Amino acid sequence: MEKMPKLYVEGKRGDCVNNGKVIKDCVIIDNNVEVWLKEGEKVPEFVGKKAKFLIKEVYDRFYLYVDRTTNRMNSDAILILPDGRTRIYLKRGDELMLLPVEGFTKTLIANVGNRVRTGDAFAAVTTRKGEVHYLKPPRSGTVVFIDEITNRPHYVYYILPEE
Repeated sequence: MEKMPKLYVEGKRGDCVNNGKVIKDCVIIDNNVEVWLKEGEKVPEFVGKKAKFLIKEVYDRFYLYVDRTTNRMNSDAILILPDGRTRIYLKRGDELMLLPVEGFTKTLIANVGNRVRTGDAFAAVTTRKGEVHYLKPPRSGTVVFIDEITNRPHYVYYILPEE
């Protein structure tokens, strides 16, 4: 069974806290301090009024937090890869590369969390004539999401470019 990444997305304090306890798993970021809390745990007293609350979200809903016209993040997010150790921090306004994979037969090469360089293929498509075309990103980056378009069998790679 393949493990899914975990996604935490910025929300309002009231969506996460009730009577001093968290009602959903969340991450509280106050200045340089991160507090990871599970449902039912008490919010520490040192958490200030300006703290950010990132609430656990279903990973498959990642695309909802990306503006499809500008390819920018709508809110802060933390992506925890299945290894449990690797975290990718996405800030509101971060621009992602949205790269479509469309063709007769599609082969996904890079997975979420993989770093792809400019010359590396992240996917391959085979035409009806049997020609194979390898898709390469215009800039190096890290794959943060792969969206399977349901109304047609195509994919869109969401890649966070490197600086």
